[in-house]
Amino acid sequence: MSAPAPVFHWFLPTGGDGRDPGGVTAVQARTGAATRRPADVGYLAQVARAAEQAGFASLLAPVGLGCVDPWILAAALTQHTDRIGFLVAFRAGFASPTLLAQQADAFRRFAGGRLRLNVVTGGDPAEQRAYGDHLAHDERYARTDEVMAVLRDLLDGKRVDHEGAHLRLDGAHLVDPAVEHPVPLYFGGASPAAEQVAARRADVQLLWGEPPAAIGERIARLRGIAADRGRTLRYGLRLHVISRDTAEQAWAEADRILAGIDPEAVRASQARFAAMDSTGQARMAALHDHGTARDLLVAPNLWAGIGLVREGAGTALVGSHDEVAARLADYRALGVDEFILSGYPHLEEAYRVGEEVVPRVHALLSAGGAG
Repeated sequence: MSAPAPVFHWFLPTGGDGRDPGGVTAVQARTGAATRRPADVGYLAQVARAAEQAGFASLLAPVGLGCVDPWILAAALTQHTDRIGFLVAFRAGFASPTLLAQQADAFRRFAGGRLRLNVVTGGDPAEQRAYGDHLAHDERYARTDEVMAVLRDLLDGKRVDHEGAHLRLDGAHLVDPAVEHPVPLYFGGASPAAEQVAARRADVQLLWGEPPAAIGERIARLRGIAADRGRTLRYGLRLHVISRDTAEQAWAEADRILAGIDPEAVRASQARFAAMDSTGQARMAALHDHGTARDLLVAPNLWAGIGLVREGAGTALVGSHDEVAARLADYRALGVDEFILSGYPHLEEAYRVGEEVVPRVHALLSAGGAG
């Protein structure tokens, strides 16, 4: 029996958007001055409807200092869409898991179950302190483990008594929970501490776009860790996409983006990334070099230019629609079950990727090939 078709999601640019090269900036710096299209409901509703029409399964609403609140935004966008789901990110430990479960339960009830949750531990100590969080790296993941355990039980309709190093709850429960709408938990993290949490608690482990060999190694290791606990994970890959009718057109767009990135912004961003204690961010930063767009090619069609200034996912697949589809099929063959994609600007690129790339991936996989 062939493997199930991969699931494709799109990204909500909640820090602003645009086609200008200067719009590719650090998320925390994405203000109206840096982006031509502010992150208001009117524009983001257009992105959401485009992604829905293009066939994406859900929209990732990110969380962080440079993003509008994902819960409020996603709730607003349910009123402008009909079918598409919402992958709502939240920072574990910043709110009671009982309150989080109530929010999630209300959302899935009122939105007909269109909810997935992205559990974010946080890898930038400076940003964590801005939220009032002063825990060290591994302590944050220990707290995330407790939050995910309690949240899972509450969303499944259980009554929870919990006493751990970071949480204490007595008689926590949801009143008449909407258990007919299961809520999968997505989780990212590349450190040993994070991988243990994923193996215990996650439904979908999220990875950033590293070269295929690195992704294959990570999936193999995570499968082993999860199997030791009697669990099976799904795997999701977060990538940007620069896809055009021809490879030359795609690389011209990558060159245009690179030319518009301020060298001072690169220096400031790289200094900030170096101060983070995120293993995943360190792996992204290790892919960077300077020069022309082609100098930042780290694997076939995998370009690290976005990560010069943008934290988190910093790589893009660049090439013709056929080339990009082939690379996504390659990742599927390695065990990637879901893809969270994005492109600048997110409105037009939702149509382009959804109409030109995704069908090619499905056709390749149906034909039994990746190349």
